[in-house]
Amino acid sequence: MDYIDYFEWLPKRISQLRMEKGVSARDMSLSLGQSESYINKIENSRTLPSMAGFLYICEYFGITPREFFDTDQLSPQKTRALLEEAEKLTPLQAEHVLQIIKDITETKAK
Repeated sequence: MDYIDYFEWLPKRISQLRMEKGVSARDMSLSLGQSESYINKIENSRTLPSMAGFLYICEYFGITPREFFDTDQLSPQKTRALLEEAEKLTPLQAEHVLQIIKDITETKAK
């Protein structure tokens, strides 16, 4: 297992998830009930969120802390949305979607 410097990684992860969500650091800060510069300070490694703040950040992104720290999952928000939609499919529809995903990932690997 590779060593991860979470003090360096955490701000980058928050920034990546925030940009994927398409919101500014200011808007995210205000949505969390914090000062305008709260997320900017975290993303620039000037501060770390408290445990409660971290949990609110995860809630804001609609992900669990486990999903946040899953370094293999680049887009936990989209993965969660895909799974929620997949649960609505019939078994036959799910098989078709699964085959499409396999075709896409095999093409990407080539």
